[in-house]
Amino acid sequence: MSSEPFQSRDVPYEAPNTERGDEPTARRESEYHTYRGSRIPWYVRLIWVLFWCFVAYYTIRYLFPSLQTELFNPP
Repeated sequence: MSSEPFQSRDVPYEAPNTERGDEPTARRESEYHTYRGSRIPWYVRLIWVLFWCFVAYYTIRYLFPSLQTELFNPP
């Protein structure tokens, strides 16, 4: 085992030497980055819409009447 806990045994890590000009460019660093997009499926949107409708219903039906009772007539 190596004394450095996060170093891979297969590929030794070599820090870039900025004096030699080995600093990675933006194009080289983004070579393995792939983005698939952030489109949310319709059923997830539907679940969120139903959730927020329930929140609105619960707030109007149960929270506001209870708050009026608790604020104006404390136990």
